[in-house]
Amino acid sequence: QGQLVESGGGLVQAGGSLRLSCTASERIRSIISMGWYRQAPGKQREVVAVITSGGNTNYGDPVKGRFTISRDNAKNTVYLQMNSLKHEDTAIYYCNCNVRPEGSISFSYWGQGTQVTVSS
Repeated sequence: QGQLVESGGGLVQAGGSLRLSCTASERIRSIISMGWYRQAPGKQREVVAVITSGGNTNYGDPVKGRFTISRDNAKNTVYLQMNSLKHEDTAIYYCNCNVRPEGSISFSYWGQGTQVTVSS
């Protein structure tokens, strides 16, 4: 069964930086895109950043200009560099991997989530 392994969360002061990593297991094939979503207490899950297999990126408005998503296709790994962190970036960050096997509809894998806490 496919699995996403996340790392890099933690506690940081406002204005600081963190880098999240997420690696998809070898069992996960036909990847269309990988990305990060986040969910803060009492709020809905929202998109942070997504990168397609072709390298196209998309960012949520709150993080534009501060976060950068990148990907190493050979390692099935996606990174999220988070700079100029704000208190409102505090949330659980979830890795997402969207796949479309041949002859099938697309579906997603989700990581277990990693906590990012930004102290003000």
